[in-house]
Amino acid sequence: MQTIVREGWTDERLDEFGKRMDERFDRVDERFGAVRQEMKQGFEQVDRRFEEVDKRFEQIDKRFEQVDRQLDRLGSGIETVQKAIVFGAITMSSAFIAGFVAIATQI
Repeated sequence: MQTIVREGWTDERLDEFGKRMDERFDRVDERFGAVRQEMKQGFEQVDRRFEEVDKRFEQIDKRFEQVDRQLDRLGSGIETVQKAIVFGAITMSSAFIAGFVAIATQI
């Protein structure tokens, strides 16, 4: 099989080359268009996932705020109990001392 080799670049050959290049670039553009569409869909999915994560974090923040409020209320209750324990210890110590003094004076 013999190939015909043309010696120079004619206007006809340049036009043909230009058409083939345009066809190839059109195919490349189609491929990039498809890739862009897939990327857009992928980013939309990622955005939705981040929105869900944000909602979850907001719920967690609300839970922490509730726990903080409960701890604040519990903290004031604990302080009251601590004061009662200290008052009770002082009262018991005073009663023991008074009892020992009473025993000591009887001897």
